[in-house]
Amino acid sequence: MITIDLNCDMGESFGRYTIGSDEELMPYLSSINLACGFHAGDPMVIQQTIQTAVKYNLAVGAHPGYPDLQGFGRRKIEMSPEEVEAMVLYQIGALWGFLRSARIEMIHVKAHGALYNQAAQEVRLANAIARSVRRFSKELILVGLAGSALIEAGLECGLNVANEGFVERGYQANGGLVPRGMEGAVIHDPIIAARQAIQLAVDGITVHKGEMVTNVKIDTLCIHGDSPNALEIVRAVRSALEEAGYKIQRLSG
Repeated sequence: MITIDLNCDMGESFGRYTIGSDEELMPYLSSINLACGFHAGDPMVIQQTIQTAVKYNLAVGAHPGYPDLQGFGRRKIEMSPEEVEAMVLYQIGALWGFLRSARIEMIHVKAHGALYNQAAQEVRLANAIARSVRRFSKELILVGLAGSALIEAGLECGLNVANEGFVERGYQANGGLVPRGMEGAVIHDPIIAARQAIQLAVDGITVHKGEMVTNVKIDTLCIHGDSPNALEIVRAVRSALEEAGYKIQRLSG
């Protein structure tokens, strides 16, 4: 049986503000990317999300982002590579403290929002993130947009990497995501999202870099937990994958 990881960004509530229906989504997943307090989340949310993830036997990874609570980490912030490296390392360490106290292993690191999208294209930021992950642990898996600069940076650093596809985001012809705010950026129909999940799992993604065209296998599929109908989407996606012969299984190095 073919395996694929199904992940979701979680722990993005803050104080009195609830974002997403984390526990409702967890039974359909194999991994979660847990916000570390910079773009979303707070210490209590982190702690509670870990406890719930343990209940459903999910792999937990760090989800570092820009220090941008108001913009949910989706706004670009100008930072030097050195600042990005330290910022990501700080967030990984913060989450690790909670995981260690719960005797849970950290499996992966996936950048969030604007930081993720910038690192997919900008080599200097991709290298900074890869260095911070390597400084913390060579055993961590670096998750990045399939075929992107971040994946290349992780490989150059000697890390295990996971090429990621998005079931409810639109793609451009070059393999990049349609920027949020543009028409076709987000897929709201669960049936279309499930169809795209199967296409990504079976065919991968075609990446264009100049005259080079590469077909990249997808290791993990992402569903955004803050989408209004995230539960309907994850149900449809998981059902479609299983019907196609896929076993939903967490990442392994």
